[in-house]
Amino acid sequence: MLLCLRIENFALIDQLELEFGAGLNVLTGETGAGKSIILDAIDAALGGKVSSRVIRTGTNRSMVEATFTSNPPLTAWLIEQEIDLIEDNCVIISREITATTSNIRSRSRVNGVLVNRQIMGGLRDRLVEITAQGQTVQVGQSAQIREWLDVYGGDSLLQQRHMIATAFSAYQKAHLVLEKRRTSERERLQQFDLLTYQIQELGTANLQDPQEWEQLVQERERLNHVVELQQMSYKVYQSLYQNDNETPAAADLLGDSEATLTDMVEYDVQLQPLLDLVRDAQTVMIEVGRQINAYGSSLEADPQRLQEVEERIQELKQICRKYGPTLTEAIAYYQRIQGELAELNDSEQSIESLEQQEATCSVQLTQACTKLTKLRRQTAAHLESQLLCELKPLAMEKVKFQVEIAPISPTAAGADKITFMFSPNPGEPLQPLIAIASGGEMSRFLLALKACFSQVDAAETMVFDEIDVGVSGRVAQAIAEKLYQLSQNNQVLCVTHQPLVAAMADRHFRVDKQTITQGKGKNNSNGHPEQRTVVRVTNLENLSHRREELAQLAGGKSATDAIAFAESLLLQAAHHRRQEIT
Repeated sequence: MLLCLRIENFALIDQLELEFGAGLNVLTGETGAGKSIILDAIDAALGGKVSSRVIRTGTNRSMVEATFTSNPPLTAWLIEQEIDLIEDNCVIISREITATTSNIRSRSRVNGVLVNRQIMGGLRDRLVEITAQGQTVQVGQSAQIREWLDVYGGDSLLQQRHMIATAFSAYQKAHLVLEKRRTSERERLQQFDLLTYQIQELGTANLQDPQEWEQLVQERERLNHVVELQQMSYKVYQSLYQNDNETPAAADLLGDSEATLTDMVEYDVQLQPLLDLVRDAQTVMIEVGRQINAYGSSLEADPQRLQEVEERIQELKQICRKYGPTLTEAIAYYQRIQGELAELNDSEQSIESLEQQEATCSVQLTQACTKLTKLRRQTAAHLESQLLCELKPLAMEKVKFQVEIAPISPTAAGADKITFMFSPNPGEPLQPLIAIASGGEMSRFLLALKACFSQVDAAETMVFDEIDVGVSGRVAQAIAEKLYQLSQNNQVLCVTHQPLVAAMADRHFRVDKQTITQGKGKNNSNGHPEQRTVVRVTNLENLSHRREELAQLAGGKSATDAIAFAESLLLQAAHHRRQEIT
């Protein structure tokens, strides 16, 4: 229940604090007096959309604070959101709106804790239900009607809807996987063919040794220079070991040096190490000569092998150009695409299996939707019966009402298009409510609908913004009695122009505009004190003041007959309240 509303610098309101109570709270006043501004402030406090226009001219900050009583479900929800409770079992919601040079900023708090829009949305649903004639648009929206019907259906219906949301998500996922698989099949097959060709080409190339190219290049150089290598080998052999010319070879010179050093060692033993070195050098020289001679003898021209080497080098060059640029990288690429081909060939689910999976999910979704439709039809029948009962006291005894449920493609909310069908006059066919209901009929329908939902709605405060527009006389009295009936189980806040409704109020507030003079030093361009328009609210606790307001609503002036009419309204309302109690 809304206990207190405190407003600062909101639209035409400079400072305002209102205390509401249980039962029926009514706001009255002339058209344009600012009654709806108060409801807008409640909406803003609970996270509703705001613009820069809500900030009072001449200021850059607006604040709205609403204090509600808590209840066990709300307390449990606040604990889940990690919001501490305060004394007196209250929930204090505040919203600060600040204007900047380019836009506006707002911050919402619950019991002093800064909260986001999602939390505010959850809290709003648990505190207040606002109804206005503007909801006629929602009455024509199948999605909104579906939400109302599902909430009215209770936990079993909501649980089934949750199951459908899960089933729809699974179906959607399976469908997307299948479509993606179908879309990528051509690319997959092309990739498969490409990798198969590349693996075949690289496999035929028999790539094993990353150094093969360098080794082949060396072999090609040797085969291309066999004659030169033979000649140079023989030349080295002659220089080191055996020279056909008269010039002595290096081995011969070392032999002469050895003989000389041997004679010298007989006279000086210290030369023995030098003698050993010469002997070792001679041994090495002889061995080198023999090996170079053997190398030269082994060399022979091999045109066929040279051609094979050339062809292999060209093959590897082509491989490296396509898969390299080096042979090492080409071999690594070969190993990688073998794994990719295996994955394409073995790991991919077939289209057939994906189609089967999608079909299974579709069947499960359809079955869940069928069950939900059945529950909705049962709920719709109950709503039809109760709504007709609620409409009868509102001078709509002969109307026909039906909740039409038509099949559509499955969605996360089921497979039903739901429409409120209505016939206000006997003999007339049922048609969509939004298309044929008059303003007065729509007002009464919304009131009756909220009366039905009040039994399942978690919100304890119901707000009606001029729900009685377009009605008068007996219908206005019926609406007044219905609002009072609702206020016995819920707190009701109502903006009205109807004296019949206002007379039923437990608390009556008059809203009007006043012109005030700004403080000292605040003058206009003509030098006169600046004046501003503000909204003021008066709690009509005094019975005479209340009669005066009802007379204003009924007759426009406080004439004797208007006062008498107001007195009769108050007596009639008191009599009706006593009947309700008994």
